[in-house]
Amino acid sequence: MRAHKFDVALSAPAGSALLSDRLADLAVDALIDEADLSPKPALVDRRSSGAHTDLHLGLMHASALSLWPAFKEMADAATSIGEVNPQLRETIGRFGREGEAAMLRTTHGVNTHRGAIWALGLLVTAAALNPDDFSSAGLCQRAAHLASISDRHQPVTVSHGRAATQKYGAKGAREQAQMGFPAVTQAGLPQLARSRAAGHGEQNARLDALLAIMSTLTDTCVLHRAGEEGLHAMHNGAQQVLAAGGSATLGGRRALNQLDQRLLSLNASPGGAADLLAACLFIDSLERALGDVMRNI
Repeated sequence: MRAHKFDVALSAPAGSALLSDRLADLAVDALIDEADLSPKPALVDRRSSGAHTDLHLGLMHASALSLWPAFKEMADAATSIGEVNPQLRETIGRFGREGEAAMLRTTHGVNTHRGAIWALGLLVTAAALNPDDFSSAGLCQRAAHLASISDRHQPVTVSHGRAATQKYGAKGAREQAQMGFPAVTQAGLPQLARSRAAGHGEQNARLDALLAIMSTLTDTCVLHRAGEEGLHAMHNGAQQVLAAGGSATLGGRRALNQLDQRLLSLNASPGGAADLLAACLFIDSLERALGDVMRNI
């Protein structure tokens, strides 16, 4: 099992490590765990680069690690400012842009985690705002409130995701956050719990959580790369895997392989769903990793 900086921090005496450090550790761990999860349909994993020609697993790891300072600074800002307001929104927006710049320097210009910076940045900030409430409902409510505030300093740019939302009239990452991450709270986390309760094993449970997100999400990464045909293929294929019993069953694995091949043929990579799986894993880890420690500080 991989050793993380967080594992060392948690073994230290209660209160000796800053909350912001621990939250940044968990955010980076969520990104690395999402990248390592295999076999993911048309996504970078331990098997291959999926539908991508410019990405590989090592690059995803390096990108995740480059974001640690930005996540820590967001958590520090939340602790310092102490409430959801325009100052906090603009402060974490600045740290997010600095984190994106660090990511692009690390990847030599390849966008590996832009969407994840947005989602996890909001959730890290929301966690630091109220360490007494790591519930998914509380976290996502605070994150939604924060995401709904305008950032006056946000540059006007047209990303692939934004272009897809405009072309297809779809709701993208911004709207997902402003609604409180329903793909996470209503699909990913419940499926993760169901698959664990069924004894499907942790990796299969995480794959099932990804598939639950993919089954309904309007993934603008897929829309950009493969249009509505790709989005329908993702929705239908993910639903078929879950209907067959999930990734832990023989039928589910066959359906998962078929989904992988279909998305690869369309050059459709569900990057938005992957970002939200990382958010799901971050939320899932919070109470288990920090709850008892924070109550004793």
